[in-house]
Amino acid sequence: MFDVIIAGSGPAGALLAAELRLHDVHVLVLEKETQPTSFVRIVGLHVRSLELMAMRGLLDRLLERGRRRPSRGFFAAIDKPTPPGLDSAYAYLLGIPQPVVVQILEEHAIGLGAQIRHGCTVTGFEQDDDGVTVELADGERLRTRYLVGCDGARSTVRKQLGVGFPGEPTRSETLMGEMAAAAPPEEIAAKVAEIRQTDKRFTFAPFGEGVYRVILPESGVGDRAEPPTLADFQRQLHAIAGTDFGVHSPRWLSRFGDATRLAERYRVGRVLLAGDAAHIHPPIGGQGLNLGVQDAVNLGWKLAAQIQGWAPETLLDTYEAERRPVAADVLDNTRAQQELLSPEPGAQAVRRLLTELMDFDEVNRHLLEKITATGIRYDFGAGPDLLGRRMPDVELKPGNLYGQLHSGRGLLVDRTERLTVGGWSDRVDYLGDSTASLDAPGVLIRPDGHVAWIGGDQQDLDVHLGRWFGTPAN
Repeated sequence: MFDVIIAGSGPAGALLAAELRLHDVHVLVLEKETQPTSFVRIVGLHVRSLELMAMRGLLDRLLERGRRRPSRGFFAAIDKPTPPGLDSAYAYLLGIPQPVVVQILEEHAIGLGAQIRHGCTVTGFEQDDDGVTVELADGERLRTRYLVGCDGARSTVRKQLGVGFPGEPTRSETLMGEMAAAAPPEEIAAKVAEIRQTDKRFTFAPFGEGVYRVILPESGVGDRAEPPTLADFQRQLHAIAGTDFGVHSPRWLSRFGDATRLAERYRVGRVLLAGDAAHIHPPIGGQGLNLGVQDAVNLGWKLAAQIQGWAPETLLDTYEAERRPVAADVLDNTRAQQELLSPEPGAQAVRRLLTELMDFDEVNRHLLEKITATGIRYDFGAGPDLLGRRMPDVELKPGNLYGQLHSGRGLLVDRTERLTVGGWSDRVDYLGDSTASLDAPGVLIRPDGHVAWIGGDQQDLDVHLGRWFGTPAN
């Protein structure tokens, strides 16, 4: 019997497998595709995802394969300067091919001992009080204590679980790709500037080495299972711009819709949902992959605690309680951004007003923190503003804070050097450092980097250690 079977080896599934393996959970990942997708979509890793990768020692490998760009222009493509003093050492966007992200995360998971099988399709399952029986397309049946559906927007696990997926269906589609263009750059730039005065959905931007990133509205809603062709782009370019700019040699071509849906529940018994299986939305702002990665890091240590037997009674329930509202907020901000891209006069009037408001650093920062997920504050009760928020990568005597979180355990940073983790030392690391850059005597940090307690009183600390890390071992 496996401890956990994960359906789907996208970024969320692969990272979840690695997170579970940090806690010696016996995990199997089942991926229906036998090889990576034929098109190479460039995705962006936002600040919070980069922080999580740094926490697990993966960031350097990703930086080698990606390209940095400033953290700006994400909200409805309104290009304002990056607000000053962003509270992160990773305040940039990393553009990187999605297959590369998956490859790095799969290698990380396998290196930690996870099993990943490609070409295996989950067709159904049955759960009981002791576990879940998972059925594969070839008739094989596997037994596991928990099943996690990371199998995308058309999730078989979610459908078999009977969880509703309410929201709005696709009403319009957009073509996206990267390709070369024969037209002179100045001619392209002039035409693009003219079109974008009235249609912010249109993008034809240089990507380097004569290649352009092309995004343009489709004329209708087609079969998203079929990738678009270069001829589709040429047709739409002629319809919008009066020319196709001589596009040729596409690197990759894709289409996406504006469907927006959120699973009614993230867990039913021993079956859970994460990533696109739990939420879908238009890719504006580039939040989708990031949202799934952050789901995985939130869920991993909690599910591992449940399996290892030390989880407090309601710990696993906090996965849905914390992550579903975050997804709901992302769905709302993508809905808002879609409206702001409309060429209709009313939408453009609102866009002009918001553009003015974003000249205020507070407004600009607030919207940027929504997109990059650095403004998330989980409800841990009353306390200092940092409680429930992500902990920045502050400097400590042994090095930076995130370097102390590679193991996926909790961490107590103690400036007083008088506190202790006591009987929780098998789950929580201790670092006494009177020079730590903290505005508090001590800070308890969860494995996902969120601050679970702030203070200097041992008795109060013990209460919060029990809340998040269960009964002490001795």
